Amino acid sequence: AGRGGIAMPGPGRLVSRAYSVDERVALEAWANPLGLTLDGDFAPLGVSAHDVYLNDRAFWRNVPAAVWAYKMGGYPVLKKWLSYREHTILGRSLKPEEVREFRDIARRIAAILLLEPALDANYRAVTANLFDWSTVSHKPSALRLW
Repeated sequence: AGRGGIAMPGPGRLVSRAYSVDERVALEAWANPLGLTLDGDFAPLGVSAHDVYLNDRAFWRNVPAAVWAYKMGGYPVLKKWLSYREHTILGRSLKPEEVREFRDIARRIAAILLLEPALDANYRAVTANLFDWSTVSHKPSALRLW
């Protein structure tokens, strides 16, 4: 813990590597019904994965590089989440539900990253077809919502 009890992420143990053949096959099997491809649509996840170690024996396998690097408010989400759950801060080991929560957060971040291209395209389409409100009278009776 740093100044004011704020937990700062330590280096931890992170092994970066390419996706294994089995991982690519599993990702493709999951993606194909959704119309996604690993080479194109999966680009937001990054071309490599990380194994994030909890301790010398337990780790989360196949965390996509972009998911691990995802930041919110300037902080890497997963790394910061883990920093607040270090044994020295909690005074105990992680509970099984906390281990599963890390996995679930990583999956949610992956979903956000995979949705980004479609959301960006939707935003561009909407902003290209804005309604010109300057043509509407500012009288309340002139604006009919139903």
